Amino acid sequence: MSITVKQLKYLCAVADYQHFTKAAEASFVTQSTLSAAINELEAQLGVKVFERNKRSVLITPLGEKILVQARIILGDVEDLLSLAKDFKAPLSSELRLGVIPTVGPFFLPPLLSDLRSQFINLKLYLKEEMSARLLTQLQDGSLDLIILALPFELPNMEVVTLMTDEFCVCLPPGHRLSDSESIRHDELVGESLLLLEEGHCLRDHALDACNLEITDSHVVYEGNSLHTLVQMVANNLGITLLPAMAVHADILADTGLQLRPFASNTVNRKIGMAWRKTDPRRDEFILLAEFIRKRCTA
Repeated sequence: MSITVKQLKYLCAVADYQHFTKAAEASFVTQSTLSAAINELEAQLGVKVFERNKRSVLITPLGEKILVQARIILGDVEDLLSLAKDFKAPLSSELRLGVIPTVGPFFLPPLLSDLRSQFINLKLYLKEEMSARLLTQLQDGSLDLIILALPFELPNMEVVTLMTDEFCVCLPPGHRLSDSESIRHDELVGESLLLLEEGHCLRDHALDACNLEITDSHVVYEGNSLHTLVQMVANNLGITLLPAMAVHADILADTGLQLRPFASNTVNRKIGMAWRKTDPRRDEFILLAEFIRKRCTA
């Protein structure tokens, strides 16, 4: 039996897209090539990994277990390739960095400019996805590093904290809370809250930091970006919670909206960076984390 890395990559692609044609397009091969590789893999394993019908592709229960192991193997292969590269100056090769949408647009632009100046040979490739998807791509070696909000379960990953990001309350002009210098958690109970839709970890982190249950307030809108939430507040549809990094990046622009800090200094989220524990480039990643920390406190 000779299972190839390419077969495992095709396996993960079909599982991700749940569609052979889309998986083939993403893998830059024909559907027949991908299907043949999957059929050969299933024959070698002696089991069916996928349940196929005309409308969809489902992964079998045993296939789910095989998929987990396949992602681990692909991650190990990427680590092997990294280890085999010639010794070079730190951060002088390629890095594939994933970042969540509530961090990337606000945190990365000024940082990237500094990175290019400090590490002129670094080739950084960026991918923006939600946390669960970033973890999957980190596990299978598609990404080398991810930056996301903590806490988030990251099995078999090394995690370092980069910074603390405070939350504040964004209010429309004339709101009853706009006269307050700071806002207590309990003052948000019963308010019309504008939140990100489920799947965005900032939603859960903000509610947890405020000691709020989703039933404590009336959620009138669920958006897919912080910019959308700001526009909804500007239209007097409710209030929202914004991370400081978005405020510093001028997300409010000329909306005329008002910001109020929380009375407690514990209403925040941690921003961290994670990589596979098996990746041999740990020293480089620590160097990058230190660079980012200094940039955040400058």
